[in-house]
Amino acid sequence: MRVLIIKTSSIGDLVNTLPAMTDATQMIPGIRFDWLVDESLQEIPQWHYATERVIPVATHDLSKNLWGNLIKGKWWRMKHQIRTNDYFAILDSDGLWMNGWLSRYANGPTFGLDKESARDQLATRYYDHTVAVAKGQHAVERVRQFFAKALGYDFPRAVANSGIKLDSEPSAQSIALTNGNDPCLMFFCGASWETKLWPVAYWQTAAKLAGRKGYRVLIPWRYENERAIADEIAKVGKHVEVFQRSSLTELAHTLNKCHGVVAVDTGLTHLAAALSIPCVSLYGPTDPGLSGAFGQNQVHLFANYSCSPCLKDKCTYSGPKVKNQLNYGQGEYVEPPCFSSLMPGYVFDVLQQQIEVKFGAPVKIAAVAN
Repeated sequence: MRVLIIKTSSIGDLVNTLPAMTDATQMIPGIRFDWLVDESLQEIPQWHYATERVIPVATHDLSKNLWGNLIKGKWWRMKHQIRTNDYFAILDSDGLWMNGWLSRYANGPTFGLDKESARDQLATRYYDHTVAVAKGQHAVERVRQFFAKALGYDFPRAVANSGIKLDSEPSAQSIALTNGNDPCLMFFCGASWETKLWPVAYWQTAAKLAGRKGYRVLIPWRYENERAIADEIAKVGKHVEVFQRSSLTELAHTLNKCHGVVAVDTGLTHLAAALSIPCVSLYGPTDPGLSGAFGQNQVHLFANYSCSPCLKDKCTYSGPKVKNQLNYGQGEYVEPPCFSSLMPGYVFDVLQQQIEVKFGAPVKIAAVAN
């Protein structure tokens, strides 16, 4: 039995789909999955043991440069690959019009969210069957329910299991980063919204606290603006390392060796949760109840501010500004101000508690000299 999953969205959306695949494999023996996925994220489906084939699609090129995409042959290759199999079901659990449109190129009945459940109501026009899944639940649980209804099995009551299996060998960089004597923390400091960014001064203070406790701090980056933030954080000491841009699989290998994570609301936070790495994730403008990191050893800290969560990518707060009381970082005021309620000392203490919960005792480490 072969099923096609259509996912053209974010890291978090892909990672949050993996537990539903695990459910399906336990309820329907022999089921296998193909994925139609954005080419920049095609590594993620390969982490699950039930994935048979990944079909990349250049969704960003399609929206920005359709003619160039046609010339390169990417579109024609995708259409050929997607039509080579007859599918028992074609699933779009996101309810996006792009996914619905792409689903019509595959052979098999299409299933998607109904008008009350989908993100884009236009998407429902492309489906053969629509499924109702109540809003107001976490994304992981919604996808699990969607798969159960679409594929015809009872929703399992077991705890969500991502089923991630990193078959490839870790790279030389990953081994070098995590093979030292000192335990590692990872900071995920980049995000797509500027309102999601914890102040650089707070990151620097957290890094300093980590060094005093004997941790090395690793900071990955994907885009140049994230690299600039990482470089600023690394100024606090030699125990902070900004590593080279890496593949998602290499990052997953490195993350899997870390003792803990501090993260803003970004896709990589969901990866830490899927791997059960102790993580403290920070939320200012967004609501962790619907899309926060989902898994064991996860703590959500959200801003205690009158305008939070605002769900805005640009800060529109017009009240009194909050002074920066820390020694590290530039800027007289805390921006965005909602994060002034999440001080780095408190965040680091919560992370330490989570690490101790996982390992059963304080991690025995020596202080790092800067």
